[in-house]
Amino acid sequence: QVQVVESGGGLVQPGGSLRLSCAASGSIFGIYAMGWARQAPGKQREFVAHITSGGRSNYVDSVKGRFTLFRDNAKNTVYLQMNSLKPEDTAVYYCYLRRGGQGDDYWGQGTQVTVSS
Repeated sequence: QVQVVESGGGLVQPGGSLRLSCAASGSIFGIYAMGWARQAPGKQREFVAHITSGGRSNYVDSVKGRFTLFRDNAKNTVYLQMNSLKPEDTAVYYCYLRRGGQGDDYWGQGTQVTVSS
């Protein structure tokens, strides 16, 4: 099986920056697509960012130009660099590893990001 663990969440002021990490371990024998989703209180889970095994990233429109997803394949780790944070970014951020096709994902436990003055 695969284990996914997020870290790096915390409290930051609007306009500030935060870097999240997601480390995958277990039955990993190559490069997998990985990404992030988030869930704010009372809201549905929302896709945030995705990076393919080839290193191509895509983002939800609301974070384009502010968030950057990149990976360290040697460590089976992906990072989400979040800049120009807004209160609307407040949520629990969950990382996933895509084992197969869409929907065949392993999820971490989440890390809280709070953007507030």
